[in-house]
Amino acid sequence: MTSNDSPAPARWQRGFWCLMGTQFQGAFSDNLLKQLVIFMVMAQNWPKDRLDRLVSDAGMYFAVPFLLFSMFGGWMADRFSKGRVMMWVKVLEVGIMVFAFGALYWQQLDLQLVSICLMGAQSALFAASKYGSLPELVPDEKLSWANGVIEMLTFLAAILGTLAAGWLSVLFAGQTPWPGLILLALSGAGWWASTGITHVRAASPEKPLRLNFLGELWREFRWMRGDRDLWRANLGNTGFFFIAVLVQMNLLLYAQQILKVDPLENSVLQVALAVGMAAGSMLAGKLSGDHVEYGLIPVGAFLMAAMAVVMGIEGVGKATFTVCLSLLGIGGGMFIVPIAAVLQHQPPADRKGAVQGAASWLSWVGISLAAVLQGELSVRLGWSPGHIFWFCGACATVAGAYVAMTRPGALRGMLARWSGAQG
Repeated sequence: MTSNDSPAPARWQRGFWCLMGTQFQGAFSDNLLKQLVIFMVMAQNWPKDRLDRLVSDAGMYFAVPFLLFSMFGGWMADRFSKGRVMMWVKVLEVGIMVFAFGALYWQQLDLQLVSICLMGAQSALFAASKYGSLPELVPDEKLSWANGVIEMLTFLAAILGTLAAGWLSVLFAGQTPWPGLILLALSGAGWWASTGITHVRAASPEKPLRLNFLGELWREFRWMRGDRDLWRANLGNTGFFFIAVLVQMNLLLYAQQILKVDPLENSVLQVALAVGMAAGSMLAGKLSGDHVEYGLIPVGAFLMAAMAVVMGIEGVGKATFTVCLSLLGIGGGMFIVPIAAVLQHQPPADRKGAVQGAASWLSWVGISLAAVLQGELSVRLGWSPGHIFWFCGACATVAGAYVAMTRPGALRGMLARWSGAQG
């Protein structure tokens, strides 16, 4: 971001908070729709293998559009004003929710899965502009704080959306228009909030559209490989979403098959995870101050790993499990906030959208792998949910060890800065 693009200190707050409101609504609606469909599936008296596979498929239906459209979303974020892109994408969401209303009302599972897929496409188009706009909306010294806020609100929206899905699936178990009407009304509110996002000028208005998105991806990857921190941030971002989604999907099955809880109680466990992530994100933003705090990444990774090990122990109490779930979420928030700040701050202004598109594509590769692996481990290999939690812990340990080895001074420097601040 050049000095000419820097937001005026007295004016950036309105655009930033409108973006936060838009993002909150989008994340809430995504989780509400997806979890509502999953809970409807889990309420059926189908064999365990079929239920496990359908939960995995629902995750894939949301993930695949990101693999197809993330780079197009990145091109739009560079080619046009990111604020206008987000506003028009929210218009598209209103149309998608009309479709979802019909799918939910007539209880057509195939159409419900299609609506999840369409929301994934909408989110893919929205993602690059959302994250790429932060450096344009907030002063440089506020970027880590802004990342903490957006991650915290995203996880808070996931909390409330998941909780609402469990509540609505119990309250409206039969054929009813209310869940679809609520989603439709929320999409209208999201569009209204998006109209207040600051419409800064396009970063690269002459950027050509390349329909071969794989070739465009390869060019972005090759460019990013020249920046060691940026490339490692992409790998860390992908690893985080792989672990986070595998934990979340496994949690749904653990709650139903091991804890034997109803959809509302299942939602409460999802809330415990998301509350932890929201708290960890805000904590990371606060501890980072005005710079990127790389030392938080291995701390978050090892906290995730330790909690996953405890959660996988056979016979662990529900109260202990819930506390560990929240602590795992805190570790996740501490892990992802510094990585998100690098992805936003490091690229030059005319490549921010493309980099966000490529990063989003990679993250959804991780999410897709998690969805596939959940089905393979539970159905084909017969792993218990506890064993899958242990696998998640092993993955987090590898990620934390990699960061600790490749940035050996990060943790030591962080502790030195904290000691100096206290002194």
